[in-house]
Amino acid sequence: MAKRTRSEEIVETDRIEGFAHPRKTARLVGHAWALSRISRAIRRGRPPQAWLISGPPGVGKATLAYHMARYVLAFGATERGPADLSVPERDPNAVQMAAASHPGLLVLKRGLNPDTGRLMNVLSVDVVRSLAGFFGMTSASGGWRIAIVDTADDMNDNAANALLKMLEEPPARAMLILLSNVPGRLLPTIRSRCQKVALRPLDTALVETELARLLPDISPKERAALARLSGGSIGLAAQLSGGDGVMLANEADRLLSLLARPDVSAILSLADKVARVTDGLDSFGMFLRQALVERIRAKAVADNSHLDRWVDCLNALEESFLRSETLYLEPRQTVLSAARTLASTSRRAGAL
Repeated sequence: MAKRTRSEEIVETDRIEGFAHPRKTARLVGHAWALSRISRAIRRGRPPQAWLISGPPGVGKATLAYHMARYVLAFGATERGPADLSVPERDPNAVQMAAASHPGLLVLKRGLNPDTGRLMNVLSVDVVRSLAGFFGMTSASGGWRIAIVDTADDMNDNAANALLKMLEEPPARAMLILLSNVPGRLLPTIRSRCQKVALRPLDTALVETELARLLPDISPKERAALARLSGGSIGLAAQLSGGDGVMLANEADRLLSLLARPDVSAILSLADKVARVTDGLDSFGMFLRQALVERIRAKAVADNSHLDRWVDCLNALEESFLRSETLYLEPRQTVLSAARTLASTSRRAGAL
């Protein structure tokens, strides 16, 4: 495996300021059913060589993936460790993982563009091809090799095909863990070769209880608001707790409420607010998509008529915000464009 550079080791684009990175988080909140199922598969000695862990952003996918990796690197696919897949904090494997230096773990994700310093918009084929060298090397200790792709949604077509080739001929004593916010976007042939684990949003009360532990200095009223806005995601609640997160999340929800009777002045005011916040467009886009996903999910249960049009709208919004991030477009224009897309879909498909 190619040696990691210092800059690659310290880039943590997925870490929320003020909170531990998922690789350092031994505590897994909720998802007991998923952990139990995964534990049985691993500890019986013949776990699937590829997993697809899906769920909303911030719900715990990465924490679960590192939980799995930590156990397998420490105990292998055996029953030598606890059934909850926990590993002592001082175990050498846990220490190395926390330091992002374990030779048996490779994490593939979008990095920073060395020319611009901004997050790259795709997970490229060159990054995915590094799996071949990693899985092809012999572990000095005869142990396992584990790769986490965070997220598989970020792969372009060439990267997806390269990953598929790897899945067709999986090496021995190797495990590939794909994380996905929208698994339906992945190639069907990739999904079919993975053991699928879909994490559901956490109960609001559970999120609120966890926030009391993570954020003891905020008021119960604030914790309740964060839990409600998070949509069952502790990661999203943590992100909301900093800076203008709550304001942006409220504004995203408010925009969806204006679809029936769009208020142009209110939308222009919203666009100005987003533009004034540092990295506001990225956060607002995430909150808007999450709120839209929740409404689409509710509509699917109550009445799935014209649901495909709303899914197309969600995809269009994702592409629009990603394009704006990549090309450094004007935040105001992106917000106004999102409002027009939502209003147009509402007229054709009916309100959510």
